[in-house]
Amino acid sequence: MNKNKPVKIVPEGLGFIRRTPRLPPWLFKHQELVNALENADPIDQETLINTLNRIHFMNGNILLQLRDPKYDDSILVQVYPEPCFSNELTCRLLDENLSNFDIDSYQFQHIIIDDGRFMILVPAIVKETGKEYIKIQLPDISFAIGQRKAMRYACRNVTAELNQSGFVAKGEMLDFSPLGFRIRVKPDSSSSFQWFNSDAVSIIHLKQGKQVFFSCPCQCIRQENKLQDKEIVLAPTDEEISRFEKKQMRNPRQHLVPPPALIFNHPFIEKRIQLEVSDISTSGFSILEKTDEGILMPGMIIPELAINFAGALSINCSAQVIYRLEEDQKRVRYGLAILDMNINAYSRLTHILSNTLDPNAHISNEVDMDALWEFFFDTGFIYPKKYRLIHSHRKDLKEIYKKLYQESPEIAKHFTYQKHGRIYGHISMVKAYEKTWMLHHYAARTKESKRAGFQVLKQIIYYLNDMHRLPSAKMDYSISYFRPDNKFSDRVFGGFTRALKDPHGSSLDLFAYLPYTSLSLDINLPERWSLKESSTYDLWELSRFYNHYSGGLLLDSLSLHQEDLGDESLEKVYSQLGLLRKRKVYSLTHDGELNAVLIVNQSDLGLNLSELLNGIKILVTNPEDLPWKVLSVAISQLTGVYNMERVPVMFYPFEYAEANDIPYEKKYYLWVFNVQYGNEYMEYIQRKLRIRY
Repeated sequence: MNKNKPVKIVPEGLGFIRRTPRLPPWLFKHQELVNALENADPIDQETLINTLNRIHFMNGNILLQLRDPKYDDSILVQVYPEPCFSNELTCRLLDENLSNFDIDSYQFQHIIIDDGRFMILVPAIVKETGKEYIKIQLPDISFAIGQRKAMRYACRNVTAELNQSGFVAKGEMLDFSPLGFRIRVKPDSSSSFQWFNSDAVSIIHLKQGKQVFFSCPCQCIRQENKLQDKEIVLAPTDEEISRFEKKQMRNPRQHLVPPPALIFNHPFIEKRIQLEVSDISTSGFSILEKTDEGILMPGMIIPELAINFAGALSINCSAQVIYRLEEDQKRVRYGLAILDMNINAYSRLTHILSNTLDPNAHISNEVDMDALWEFFFDTGFIYPKKYRLIHSHRKDLKEIYKKLYQESPEIAKHFTYQKHGRIYGHISMVKAYEKTWMLHHYAARTKESKRAGFQVLKQIIYYLNDMHRLPSAKMDYSISYFRPDNKFSDRVFGGFTRALKDPHGSSLDLFAYLPYTSLSLDINLPERWSLKESSTYDLWELSRFYNHYSGGLLLDSLSLHQEDLGDESLEKVYSQLGLLRKRKVYSLTHDGELNAVLIVNQSDLGLNLSELLNGIKILVTNPEDLPWKVLSVAISQLTGVYNMERVPVMFYPFEYAEANDIPYEKKYYLWVFNVQYGNEYMEYIQRKLRIRY
């Protein structure tokens, strides 16, 4: 075999580490120098041997550059290094595509090692060749050439799809850096590379199975034709991705000490990665990396990521890299948005961040139950009439609240303001319907801490501001019931609705409340009246009435048109937690015409201490043709599912109860809030209550 003087080369676009060969030896076309060898960084033999042994340990490969004297061109042959303990290296030729390849007919030039940041050029000497091996004597000095701006990494098991105005090509991802990536693709049978415009933007999808890791517009940097396919180097067109709508009011980013660590399997290189968090909020976090060592790329999705706090607590989520920002010549900041996490993980994250800002603020932490009940009675939240409803079930009530406040179920969250174990402010939320969470049990000790009520209100707004973006939270609406004479609630909820003047963002509907005690003497409906489960047509008729009468969000929040979700239904979720939540919808008709819809809600007694989720909600659609005595019979036929002497019944519209002299006990506003209007609500609260975030 001929031994030639080393040829000065700087390979580009390599990265063949751990790649499954698919073609005969690659043609090498980069013969021009970018950096002269005399300006290259020298690498001593010991360092080279350590590098080769690391490659062997990782089951990697290296490249031999050979010159073909027949065609006067260079080719690259992939080989696998054996352990190296001296200046002699043995490489295996195990590629089945090389079965007819006669290595002795070529002139050896270099060993090429792609180290990610640069190429190592090894001007070695061939000692011996065989059918399946080659022995090489290593030089004293090798050269690091072609220094890259950023580290390049070989990829594994990532499929690539390129779409450009009807042109489709599919293949695999070969390697990537924070600045771009390389794919090898073939056109679909109905497409042709003649359609590919390298100057136009393409949409690139990178995935493994059904899991998408990247889907963004990219620009072609360069391309190279192979025998049957094409290798294309691409770069994202934008260094920032608009994952969510921008907010003027955002939850604060915090610098924690010690900083949390992000731990994940890199989706492109299948390697365990650990990065230090620079700052963090409930919506995401940022990290700082050295410019030449980055492993993230804008648009990249990380399906499973752990936020580790000092090795003591780990919170899991999925995330996406949304921007890359060069801070200086040596450092780059990457921003990651949280795409999803389960509700309990989100609660833990929010608690850590809230507690850092105010050590008295607590979110869904374990509460001293004696302190909680003392707080409810001492603040007057449980007053005599309310206690009359629940006192006979106090044993069951204690067990339910132990579950809610000490086991942290995914359907209920609580916010407290505490000092030395004593509760000064409290508000909680419960998942009331499929896409709706209800705020309730709002109370504060005004004597000891005038700001405690504001603090828990601030906590829950802070919590909801990012919670609604999490798909697993299943939250489109937030609701709250309050009495019209409650000035604070009317200011916080009703005032916002009146100021917004947009019923698609926030609405108020007034109900009459009656603890029903079977006032009706009749047990059967009169002739031509019927009570049965509501049909799709009935619900359509109800929506026509409500949109004409109110135009608010009431029906949307009740999820009356929700399809059967099977094991994911709210009823099943409650049942798995050992809790009760059911709902059935009935229509009261006269000669086939809809007069009222009766929604039978069931929950554990005391889940809501006013039993607003454990009673019958009546929506009257034809008040002129619905006598109270007929409606009372219909109610009595539905109360048998309740284990209560007095079943809470709510009437809408309120005017029906008043016009028919129904002996209602209270008035309740139902406030419904579209969480997509969170920024407007935070601005309103900041302006009206002077609460700063």
